[in-house]
Amino acid sequence: MIPKNEYAPYFEQYIQLATNNNDTIYDALRSSQKEFEGFLRFIPKEKGDFAYEEGKWTLKELIQHIIDTERIFCFRALSFARNDSTSLPGFDHDLFADNSAANSRDYYDMLDEMEIVRDGTIALFTSFSDEALLRIGEASGNKISVRAFGYLFCGHQLHHLNIVKERYL
Repeated sequence: MIPKNEYAPYFEQYIQLATNNNDTIYDALRSSQKEFEGFLRFIPKEKGDFAYEEGKWTLKELIQHIIDTERIFCFRALSFARNDSTSLPGFDHDLFADNSAANSRDYYDMLDEMEIVRDGTIALFTSFSDEALLRIGEASGNKISVRAFGYLFCGHQLHHLNIVKERYL
């Protein structure tokens, strides 16, 4: 379990989703991607343009959001792992979604991209020493450890997968 002083309370819901099996970061990263891929790969690509409610993201926009968030958070994890003490700004996920052109993309290409991004995340985290994983930095005005980011990626992905299962199908 990750101590609560390594992340903001807002992230607890995500981190708990990823740490309930006591997996290592690497196992959690692999298993959440496998579950995500295994479920979404069998949804017909026509469903990619579906939003469960007016004003909500389409399935493609949701996938793009997960990709974008993981990329941004990887940069943050890398910065903190390298002992950069710069306080990093937040990002507006709605602005990113509005400007992603996700709905013009191929659904299955997006799933392939998510797999590539996750492989990169695993490679990045494999490069971190045990000491680097425990380093803490500040992003969006909150303290977070490199280690917590690893579990946050998984929990964020699983959180959105649960939403897909509940509301998109």
